[in-house]
Amino acid sequence: MDAVLTGLALVLIVEGLAYALAPSLIERMLEAMRDMPLDARRLVGLAALGMGIVLLWILRAV
Repeated sequence: MDAVLTGLALVLIVEGLAYALAPSLIERMLEAMRDMPLDARRLVGLAALGMGIVLLWILRAV
């Protein structure tokens, strides 16, 4: 359970930093995503999910 809460805390820290340091960049990224087709957004999400799983697997193996 500690690992899950640590992961959640790290996500919140990174998200908070992005919104605090570059709110206009976030706004532009959201506009760009809005213009992307649904299938492309789904593919980006699946790629991020896959990279996260691989990274977690590598970190656990070390």
